[in-house]
Amino acid sequence: MANNNLSLQSLLEKEKLNGINFLDWFQNLRIVLKQERREYVIEEPVPDELATNAPRADNDKFKKHMDDMLDVRCRMSNACHHDP
Repeated sequence: MANNNLSLQSLLEKEKLNGINFLDWFQNLRIVLKQERREYVIEEPVPDELATNAPRADNDKFKKHMDDMLDVRCRMSNACHHDP
């Protein structure tokens, strides 16, 4: 599984977003996120913050969504082309 993650991640590293290739870049991003089971982060709305007395299962789900969202955000910004 680790080799699949690395080879799919190379799609994002090879095809960085440069302003004219958004559709190809976004398709590659979706492929990577789908394989990692994190595609929901770009498809579902950001969940509302939970009440302090919310059930633990809800808190765990919320935390996972926030953690996955941060990871996806980092992947997206690392996959973008930045001119010095």
